[in-house]
Amino acid sequence: MTKFFAKTAAAALIASAIVAPAMAQNASGTIQLKGNVALSCTIAVQDLNQSLALKAGETAKTVGSVTETCNSGSGYKITLASANAGKLKSGNFTIDYSVNYDGQGGALTSQMVVDRATAQFGKKSDLKVTIAASDQYIAGDYADTVTVTIAAK
Repeated sequence: MTKFFAKTAAAALIASAIVAPAMAQNASGTIQLKGNVALSCTIAVQDLNQSLALKAGETAKTVGSVTETCNSGSGYKITLASANAGKLKSGNFTIDYSVNYDGQGGALTSQMVVDRATAQFGKKSDLKVTIAASDQYIAGDYADTVTVTIAAK
């Protein structure tokens, strides 16, 4: 009977080994992946140090180059502002000029805002100046400063 009992026990062990994987309990867990991309808007302005031919006038003369980068998903704004409200000044004398930046133009009597709807990386645009020719400009050294800024929306 011992042999019979040993054979029965061995058979039961083999059967339980075959059935055991089918009865195994499934278990799982989760791992959360997290990260952050910081908001970054930068602008590189290159002044081309151009001298303007005031008496003869200028038409869309490139005076600067701007490289824009902003990773804001809702876009960003470029603002151009003149220190002298869109006028070249020499003492009390002024000469009006207009600008064109990436297809948007006009006088800088107030700030010009260029709206970007999406993020841009390394977008290059030129700043161009137009000045009417005149033989009646008063002698002097004329200047203005245009400031270009970038801000996320």
